[in-house]
Amino acid sequence: MNNVNKKVLNLVLSALIGAIYAALTLLGAGFAFGPVQFRFSEALCVMPFFIPGSAWGLAVGCAFANIFGGYGMLDIVFGSLATLIAGLMAARIRVRLLVPLPAVLLNAVIVGAVIAYSIAGATAGFFGAWAWNMVTVGAGQIGACYGLGIPLLYALPKIAPVRKFLGDRA
Repeated sequence: MNNVNKKVLNLVLSALIGAIYAALTLLGAGFAFGPVQFRFSEALCVMPFFIPGSAWGLAVGCAFANIFGGYGMLDIVFGSLATLIAGLMAARIRVRLLVPLPAVLLNAVIVGAVIAYSIAGATAGFFGAWAWNMVTVGAGQIGACYGLGIPLLYALPKIAPVRKFLGDRA
């Protein structure tokens, strides 16, 4: 496959992964938004391990889903930024068990702050709300990223039709 075809394939795969992220988030909206979050879509945060450009697709999918989430522009911008940075970091990690860690930590800190701000604003109660939301968002992230993402990370290379799209790390 020449470089142009490979770039087009990676762009299409990244867009597809982003669309799947948005669809899974919106389908599971009852669990995906709020102080206690469990997004099935967060399992896809392991995809940059195989397809580094998918970090951008995940960020766009997250931004689209967050439009409907109720935390407004802060979540659309900063939640998506957390997903992008986590994806870019995951693409550089070589140890499979550590691949979900950036998504867990960044979302706990950043999304925890967004939710805390929406609850307490810039008052003295912000830091207590932030600490609590870091725990609840982090717990949901651990469940989704490790409970669903790690099995996905190990299963995808074993599926022959999928393996050819996963790059060198498959």
